[in-house]
Amino acid sequence: MLTVIVSAASCSFTTKVDNNDPDKDRILIDLISYVLSKGHYDAKDINDDFSRNVFVDYIDALDPLKRYFYQRDIEEFKEFETLIDDQIRDKEIEFFNLTYERLQNRMEEARTLYKDILEHPFNFDIEESINTDYEKLSYAKDREEMKNRWRLQLKFNALSSYYDKVDEQIDSITKNKSYERKSAVILEEESREITKTSLKEYFEFADDLERKDWFSIYINSIVEEFDPHTFYFAPQDKDRFDIAMSGKLEGIGARLQKKNDNVKIIEIISGGPAWRGNKVEVGDFIMKVKQEDEVEPVSIVGMRLDDAVSLIKGPKGTKVLLTVKKVDGTIENVEIVRDVVELEETYAKSSVVKKNGKNFGIINLPKFYFNMQDYNQRNAAKDVKQEIIRLKQQDMEGLVIDLRDNGGGSLQTVVDIAGLFIDKGPIVQVRTKGETPEVLSDKDRNILWDGPLVILVNELSASASEILAAAMQDYKRAIIIGSKQTYGKGTVQNVMDLNRWMRSNDFGDLGALKLTTQKFYRVNGGSTQLEGVKSDVVVPDRYSYIDIGEKDQENPLPWDKIPAADYNLWDGYIDFDQTINKSKARMATNEQLKLIDENARWVREKRDVNEYSLNYNKYKANIELNEKQAKRFDRLNDYKTNLTFESLPYEKDLMKKDSILEEKRNRWHKSLSKDVYVEEALSVLEDMKINNIRRSKNPLTLKN
Repeated sequence: MLTVIVSAASCSFTTKVDNNDPDKDRILIDLISYVLSKGHYDAKDINDDFSRNVFVDYIDALDPLKRYFYQRDIEEFKEFETLIDDQIRDKEIEFFNLTYERLQNRMEEARTLYKDILEHPFNFDIEESINTDYEKLSYAKDREEMKNRWRLQLKFNALSSYYDKVDEQIDSITKNKSYERKSAVILEEESREITKTSLKEYFEFADDLERKDWFSIYINSIVEEFDPHTFYFAPQDKDRFDIAMSGKLEGIGARLQKKNDNVKIIEIISGGPAWRGNKVEVGDFIMKVKQEDEVEPVSIVGMRLDDAVSLIKGPKGTKVLLTVKKVDGTIENVEIVRDVVELEETYAKSSVVKKNGKNFGIINLPKFYFNMQDYNQRNAAKDVKQEIIRLKQQDMEGLVIDLRDNGGGSLQTVVDIAGLFIDKGPIVQVRTKGETPEVLSDKDRNILWDGPLVILVNELSASASEILAAAMQDYKRAIIIGSKQTYGKGTVQNVMDLNRWMRSNDFGDLGALKLTTQKFYRVNGGSTQLEGVKSDVVVPDRYSYIDIGEKDQENPLPWDKIPAADYNLWDGYIDFDQTINKSKARMATNEQLKLIDENARWVREKRDVNEYSLNYNKYKANIELNEKQAKRFDRLNDYKTNLTFESLPYEKDLMKKDSILEEKRNRWHKSLSKDVYVEEALSVLEDMKINNIRRSKNPLTLKN
């Protein structure tokens, strides 16, 4: 990649433009297409076939519900169906300009349509229906057909609210005989008002989008033709990605939402500056923002949310003065000193699990986080290591690593975490196109934990999660319990700051490109691409019959295989295969899992339904039937294990000052106490017998 960067730096991408200047768009297209052609692992030819695919995906991204464009618009657009490749090469954006301007016009027309429709009552007694399979829906031929399409959609939304309101009224009358009953006419009117408010908020959000936001959609329709994980980040999207990867941000520590032109606080992040200051609360509206070096505050009423957030956040140690409208209606000026805010839910957390008089440990790892500017700062590997040390101090006899729903992250943290469980050896093989695979190894012979190990996965365990699970499976170091297979993402992405490729910095921020540059392979030589990691003990879950894996995405790279790396199986267990067979036998007769499997099939069946009646009685009957069918799955929530969970001493100390943390952990422990997968993981840990002869021969075991 260094060669690519150097060669790109010599290219003449040097035009001064502003954020919404079409010249900047041309430069961006030119630069991104160059980087893709030189740096992508499996760069595609940008030809007519490529153009056709981009055309379909882009139009679908602009109007997925087919409620803006007419058939005549699509026919006009089709003049460019095989010309997008030429437009890219020639740095032309005529096709984008045409679609962008047309969409803005059609959205303006839609505002008139929906307001007109919602001025008139809906008749929920007549027989009509709506089909929500929008992929198979044709585009509207004229305004009358478009208006009817909007009418059906809005009626569907209003019918849902109407049903809820009728249900609520029946409940109120049952509880209070003196309750003043509302007529069907009033309930219908209130339902339309809810729908009207929802549409108003939707179009307010659309108003916040600028030309550059729509251009990002166009760019991503191009880059995602290369593979599902190559993605363009506009500047503010890149900031969000960095925060997601590191779990940190610099600001006041509050989550914000736009509500009717106002910026509302919807969450105070525990431990952050706003939480420590205790002068703002959830529900407050931020009206104005004043920086410490400015004389006058800036009103953020009506401002785009992203722009308002940019004013509020800032470097650690700086002050910001907020004019806040409190929940009680009073206006206050609140000064907050910005700080680094850690998003606690991003980080690893652990608990002691008690079963049959023994202590076990469970570590939940939501993602393989790291700081993209400095790996030596807080990262997943450091935190997991620290949690294991703390769990060992509680006399842990076995460990569960929960990687369910973990979408991945840093490759290096995987290598470091895997090294905590083996003495040394390869963890993953990484191949750049046309080059010999590089083996990433743990070179530290010390082992932090050499006791029983189980890893929990599901269909949403992806990328870095699959590397860790695969390595532990190939070494026979851990037993993998979970879905039939994990997500199946066997590719490596690098995030490239596009600004660094420019000789001039006069454009404004160009954002970044997340680019697939490599594929990774297990130490046994197989790729996790498409196939994922197949669990040693397969258990059903809610995703079992839903298409959500890599193989179900568009344009995935193929599966392949390379020679195995040189590694030695872990010889720390004496009954590895027997333990797996015992677990399989238990799972085959587990009534809770049978019910989960039945529920997963039922969910899939309901997901395939696209036709809905807009007649109230039929709509009601269908809901009641679904509720009746769903009642047999109520027992899923009633399930309880005999396991007890306890926070570690250091967290208990934190909870004395932080009730929010205590509430989060209590909620987590309650969820775990109903978790049949965790219950089985603990049973497996109990069954696993350690080869104590091997342990006594390893003087480097159990480092602290």
